[in-house]
Amino acid sequence: MYDLIVIGGGPAGLTATVYAIRKRLNVLMVTKDLGGKTNYHLSIPWADDYQVIKGLEIVNKFRSELEYLDFARHMEPVDKVTRLDDGFAVVTRGGGNLVTKAIIIASGAKQQRLNVPGEKEFLMHGLSYSAMSYAPLFIDRTVAVVGDGDLAQRSTAELATVAKHVNLICQTPEIADTNITAKLKALSNVTILAGHQVVELKGDQYANKVIIKNTQGMVSELDSEGTFVEMSLVPNSHFVSELVALDPQKRIIIDCGNRTSVPGIFAAGDVTNTYAEQVLVAVGEGAKAALSAYEYLLPRL
Repeated sequence: MYDLIVIGGGPAGLTATVYAIRKRLNVLMVTKDLGGKTNYHLSIPWADDYQVIKGLEIVNKFRSELEYLDFARHMEPVDKVTRLDDGFAVVTRGGGNLVTKAIIIASGAKQQRLNVPGEKEFLMHGLSYSAMSYAPLFIDRTVAVVGDGDLAQRSTAELATVAKHVNLICQTPEIADTNITAKLKALSNVTILAGHQVVELKGDQYANKVIIKNTQGMVSELDSEGTFVEMSLVPNSHFVSELVALDPQKRIIIDCGNRTSVPGIFAAGDVTNTYAEQVLVAVGEGAKAALSAYEYLLPRL
């Protein structure tokens, strides 16, 4: 039986695992990859890496350590977590049954995709899924945001502080009413294109044109030096959906110590209801979860 299993190999999971190793816990990370969303970096012709706060130095250090420690990682997705009398069982895609005293869930969230021509080709080449990370690179640029809800509107507002112009593309006939909708409608450098959907992305080396269609079927073309898909995230919480408490968005509910509704199960990063989907936030949450798990395990070691 392991002391601790960490599910997920992104910033939160890597940090939690390395902290657990430092605490001399018998820990195993179970994940399909190492690095998570840090494996994707937006490339645009006028910007340098140093201009973005990414926390990659920390994440890459932890990833290198876990790549070296074969005994501390199991490269496979998780299908189910069940409760045992003295702990938990983690069932993997290949049929593995891993038993542990405690669990940290750091499985992240999936970005909703447009599923249109050009999306795969221009992924992270002018097309990104995180305006919050890259907004400072778009000073005096024309950009597009795709989405309708709070995430898209927050991203539009942030980009509008530096960009020359922001086109917010909403498929719904009316933009959702949030606490910043009125602000967006009042901004002279924001155009809200309600009732439009993206049908294609075009460009050369980088995406620079967004093809949109309105409800009447009229197709038009927008110039865009950067395009951000900001539809709601889908948390990877399905394997514990019947075990721990989730919020309406199916994010795992945690307290200030990253404890879930089930003693012995902790969670960190984008799969939780914590604020801001950022690498450095996830790193800090992973550290907190590991420290809370260690405190829980002390009497059981």
